Amino acid sequence: MQARKAGAARLIGLGLVVVGLLYPFAVYLGMGHLTPRMFAVLLGTLWLARLLGGRPSPLERTIGVFALAFCLLLGLADSGALLRWYPVLISLALLGLFGSSLLSGMPMVERLARLTEPELPPTAVRYTRQVTWLWVGFFTFNAAVAAALALWAPLAWWTLYTGLIAYLLMGLLFAGEWLVRQRIRSRT
Repeated sequence: MQARKAGAARLIGLGLVVVGLLYPFAVYLGMGHLTPRMFAVLLGTLWLARLLGGRPSPLERTIGVFALAFCLLLGLADSGALLRWYPVLISLALLGLFGSSLLSGMPMVERLARLTEPELPPTAVRYTRQVTWLWVGFFTFNAAVAAALALWAPLAWWTLYTGLIAYLLMGLLFAGEWLVRQRIRSRT
């Protein structure tokens, strides 16, 4: 029973990732076929299932509650313009996740690094803190650009940025950081 529940929770989590990746295109293509209220119900159902389907961490619970509040607002307002704010919400949630990890406890990138290398040397710990700051900067930038596009740009521009350019920028950041990390490792 427990394994079945864990599998369902992973499947729901994967569903949220896929929905998040495809969301801008779903908005762009679906606006003529689905009302914003329908988007709210579909997205809200996934987030609610995520919260109820397992033992979410306090952080996951907080992000889930904010996502559900967004879905409720979207459902009540039934506003197409509000649909564009979901990527902003996700960027702000990730900004909060990475930023708060710098203020208390272990920085997020250090946590991730320790999954594969539990014993990090002090230089690596300092490096992971710097990379966490880099991601804080990226999520701040991304939220600002997505918000500006949500407010003032045509839907096609918003879709291009939130559905492609933002992911390319994240990929470049991952790749660039990996290259820097390899270079630093080769020196030590």
